[in-house]
Amino acid sequence: MDYIMIRDKLVAWLQHSVRDAKADGLVIGLSGGIDSSVAAALSMLAFPKQSFGLIMPCYSHVKDSEDALLLAQAIGLPYKTVILDHVYDEIVKAINPHCRYEESPMSYANVKPRLRMTALYFEASLRNYLVLGTGNKSEFVTGYFTKYGDGGVDLEPLGELLKTDVKELARLLGLPDRLITKNPSAGLWENQTDEQEMGFSYADLDTYIKTGEGSKELVDKVMALNSKSQHKKNLPPTCPLDLHYKID
Repeated sequence: MDYIMIRDKLVAWLQHSVRDAKADGLVIGLSGGIDSSVAAALSMLAFPKQSFGLIMPCYSHVKDSEDALLLAQAIGLPYKTVILDHVYDEIVKAINPHCRYEESPMSYANVKPRLRMTALYFEASLRNYLVLGTGNKSEFVTGYFTKYGDGGVDLEPLGELLKTDVKELARLLGLPDRLITKNPSAGLWENQTDEQEMGFSYADLDTYIKTGEGSKELVDKVMALNSKSQHKKNLPPTCPLDLHYKID
């Protein structure tokens, strides 16, 4: 795969998309992971003076914030840190003070990316910027993202790239090796990793997506996740009433 061509095409696409939207630049959340790091580096290539990052710890591991800071400094990206711990506590307490975390851990976990997206859109609106997404093809196939959380963005530059391709692009972009080799994690809870939660490796997943080849166990898991997550990938359905309007 020609990653130089991909890099240049993505940069041009970002520039065109932002200008077409009459926006001035891009805001991105920095998680310390490889996807957000690559997306941020592409943003800086497209808009070196009109890119901005938010580091948004929410009961996160301190190493994630350190890695996000490492990335921002490495590529010269302006940023600020917004600590969401207290906001998280207040919203879950206000909505349902009687529900314990153990009763529905994913309900609690998904609050975090949705809070982060609220912060990103607020910052983007203040600057007339678009919110840059960090999702890749491997995550889209399996639905490994939070609806209206990290899945609720304006642009997805990595959406056609597999996780293994994102790593190669990171190397081309000269990102710190620590960010490339760390275990992928959504940071939803302590010691959580993507591969442990999904039950298979990105390498096996990407091979299956590219070639259709994989063990029966892998295929069954991937297709079940793909089917279950279809609702995340489309606009909310509207009940057809056979009404006719001049403008849709």
